[in-house]
Amino acid sequence: MKKLTISLLSCAVLLASGCKEGTKTVQKGETYYETFEVALCDRTLSTGYSAAISGVQTVEIRPQVSGMITEIMIEEGESVRKGQVLFVIDQTPYKAAYEIAVANVKSAEAALSTAELIYQSNKDLFEQDVVSEFDLMTAQNDLTEAQARLALCKAEEVNASNNLSYTEVRSPVNGVASMIPYRVGALVSSSISQPLVTVSDDSSVYAYFSMAENQMLDMVQQYGSLNKAIKQMPEVELIMSNGQVYEHTGKINAISGTISENTGAVSLRAVFNNRNHLLRNGGSGTIIIPVTITDCMVIPQAATYELQDRIFVYKVVDGKASATEIHVAPQNNGKEYIVTDGLEVGDIIVAEGAGLIKEGTPIKSKPAQVDSLNTEEDSE
Repeated sequence: MKKLTISLLSCAVLLASGCKEGTKTVQKGETYYETFEVALCDRTLSTGYSAAISGVQTVEIRPQVSGMITEIMIEEGESVRKGQVLFVIDQTPYKAAYEIAVANVKSAEAALSTAELIYQSNKDLFEQDVVSEFDLMTAQNDLTEAQARLALCKAEEVNASNNLSYTEVRSPVNGVASMIPYRVGALVSSSISQPLVTVSDDSSVYAYFSMAENQMLDMVQQYGSLNKAIKQMPEVELIMSNGQVYEHTGKINAISGTISENTGAVSLRAVFNNRNHLLRNGGSGTIIIPVTITDCMVIPQAATYELQDRIFVYKVVDGKASATEIHVAPQNNGKEYIVTDGLEVGDIIVAEGAGLIKEGTPIKSKPAQVDSLNTEEDSE
């Protein structure tokens, strides 16, 4: 009799235990979904554009006279000043030409002085009827010719002086010198294919980049006009080629007035302070333009799925999933979309896993305490 009682008690305990486990399984088996209520908020989004970096003034320096390089006065990569002598070209023939020009000027001045004396003498004699009018006019013509000869000689002197000065090739700007492809003894002229050196003023640098025509139009419409867009656009950042953010922000100061026929893009230019000379002419980077949008509907990208280039979300309607097509702004931060059409403030959507849900799936919002409840049950 005791054995039978013990057996019945054991069965009752097992049944009770099985019922408790079954209840826990049902609770754990319920499917919950993260949901999201659409509301208005502000967002600042950033868009990146590949950029080419150039000094604000980059000059290819070529000689203005022909000759052999006799001296190179700078080192490659050296900082140079405006007016500093960079190269010296053989001056011997140009000094000789200048001295000849100076001598010709002196000779012409002497000839002019003689012509003036003869003219004045003939003029006095003509007034006394000693010489004819023909003699007076001949003397006057000789004087005019002497004056012209002197003017010509002075012009040749200036030209010879300039050519002599051009034998000292000077920097027209402050900047940094490039590599030098020539050495002492090289014969150069104004028609050389490679410049003697390139000097880049990189105290500030320009970053040139392009954006699609429609993006430019959106920007202009946002600010009202092209000039207002240039004045009111926010400061931009530069991501350098090593992936680091450049320490100074820049400002867009020019937008091309034409659109490229080949690419359909518009060129823009941003200027950056570069007093530390970290950025170099010919470098590259990425311009980051922030765009602030107010009172917009923002949803997580995880709440969407794409079908034939169309974007959908699952809106919760009467407790069930209802596929809804939406339109979004072209700018995004990689995690969120700004919805321009398809949703309204207050709509409830499935916040994640939209690609795994089917139309009409019952949606039960995930309670805030679900994770803690499961943890407590698991610990029992």
